Amino acid sequence: MNEKLDRRKKYTRRVLKESLVTLLAQKSISEITVKEVCEIADINRSTFYTHYSDHYDLLSKIEEEITEDMNEYLHSYSSELEEESIQMTQKILEYITENKFLFQILLNKEAAPSFEKRLMDLTKGFMMNYSIGNNALKKEASEYISTFVISGAIHVIKDWIENDMDQSPKEMAVMINNFINYGFSYLD
Repeated sequence: MNEKLDRRKKYTRRVLKESLVTLLAQKSISEITVKEVCEIADINRSTFYTHYSDHYDLLSKIEEEITEDMNEYLHSYSSELEEESIQMTQKILEYITENKFLFQILLNKEAAPSFEKRLMDLTKGFMMNYSIGNNALKKEASEYISTFVISGAIHVIKDWIENDMDQSPKEMAVMINNFINYGFSYLD
């Protein structure tokens, strides 16, 4: 009986998440109501409230799941070697490719204003702990460098998604890592 309940819970949560993402493709989180989410999901509001406190809570849970997945990816690699750094970036880009629609929606600041910052914080923490932390840079300087690098990478990824992922994840990973490691000298 518990297994059936778990399956039903998972199904309910999945359709609620899908419904919210569908709505986010049309309007921002502040314009969405729990009632609309429930109508699309074909689920009672009382059922919704057994899982989430409101639609912002639901969005937060979606963002948490994605950042947890990405965190697992990031921690399965050591970014000290350039080749591993490219592989790590490629794995993340493959994950983004598999979840293209979701990332298109969540990286839209109007639809989901907190996701980009969450992504920045995740990668910034990782970058400071692993790559920059190994150099004897001052903490303050390493924070600014990681913000600079990560914002650039996120915006390159947003453009890549907008361009219908016209490059493979491998090609983009190499490009992003070359930008990070060689800056403008990469273009020579």
